[in-house]
Amino acid sequence: MQRTIFHIDLNNFYASVECLYRPELRHRPIAVCGDVEARHGIVLAKNYPAKQSGVKTGEAIWQAKQKCPGLITVPPDFRKYLRFSRLAKLIYADYTDQIEPFGIDEAWLDMSRSLKIFGDAHMIATEIRRRLREEIGITGSIGISFNKIFAKLGSDLNKPDATTVITENNFQKIVWPLPVGELLYVGRSTQRKLENRAIFTVGDLAKADVNGLRLLLGVWGETLWNFANGYDAAVVRHSGEEYLIKSVGNSTTTARDLRNEQDAKLIIFVLSESIAARLRELGLKCTTVAITIRNIELVSCVRQGKLTRPSFLSAEIAQTALELLTNYNWDKPIRSLGVRGCDLVTANEHIQLNLFEGDRTSSEELEKTVDGIRARFGHYSVRRCSMLLDRKLTGFSPKEDHVIHPVSFFR
Repeated sequence: MQRTIFHIDLNNFYASVECLYRPELRHRPIAVCGDVEARHGIVLAKNYPAKQSGVKTGEAIWQAKQKCPGLITVPPDFRKYLRFSRLAKLIYADYTDQIEPFGIDEAWLDMSRSLKIFGDAHMIATEIRRRLREEIGITGSIGISFNKIFAKLGSDLNKPDATTVITENNFQKIVWPLPVGELLYVGRSTQRKLENRAIFTVGDLAKADVNGLRLLLGVWGETLWNFANGYDAAVVRHSGEEYLIKSVGNSTTTARDLRNEQDAKLIIFVLSESIAARLRELGLKCTTVAITIRNIELVSCVRQGKLTRPSFLSAEIAQTALELLTNYNWDKPIRSLGVRGCDLVTANEHIQLNLFEGDRTSSEELEKTVDGIRARFGHYSVRRCSMLLDRKLTGFSPKEDHVIHPVSFFR
């Protein structure tokens, strides 16, 4: 059966929500930005007046203000954004139960079975856009296609508040002339590799030799070739469908550069406590710990190591992370650091005990007790003494103060 897939992208979402609360800013250039003091000072979203001045998502605030001296910056409020995201999904749910979020402001909808009830796809898209405007006060762009990749591409082509239809008959005319970087998951590094092989457009990618792409990019090359040719058959998952959790992690750009192991140890314990608490909430333990290091030159590396036994104890996760940091070249201070627990197993799974390692029951019960105290009195009610050595560096709670990122297409 021919599928009809919608991709809905709420236009300038963070900035649009802020303008609802402060309507006097609607026609002035505004940008929702991170905290400069915490070195998260980048543009997260902007409205159309700011966009017309050349402001781009992801650039530093000082760069944005150079382009647009009158730019008004506002801090993000994710509680408001989550509320409006839920309101939008309630509208989508009136038309289908196959709603797959792609971040807080985007979602795929499979409307294949809904057409018999609600009529023409373009008419449904027009009605959804009208309801977004009238019921929650924001606009959305909708891409309609026979697969998820082209539907996503369609929602990006015409903004704001527009519908773009890409069919099996017209996709070569609409999609193939686009720069190859417009295709989902063709990042700057991949785009550079493709352009070095004279692959500049989506059409060039579609016509390229798939064996050559596989040699260049591995299995990813064949995946992108399938995307370019419209062979994506990924399903839109049903609302509320649970996904397999493969890892639990946190990362942070630190308040100042980390210049020695003591600095790194403080951050690793903050991150490890958050990861351990989340694992306990989920009833899971990790068997592998991975760290991500990014230095002041923005060069990144990833290291990982096995635990001797599955764990959700912060001290064991932190100790393994610190061992992975051994032999780091401190000539280049660290700008951001991440810790992740991988290869997860259920917490009540039977494991072979080691006679020489002792019982961890008391340690596990202690950390669960700390979870209960923090749930009642706040995260900072119980802290390690080492956290007081540098309050500026450790004064954040990654478990509570997380930023929402798009989820992966591949789950």
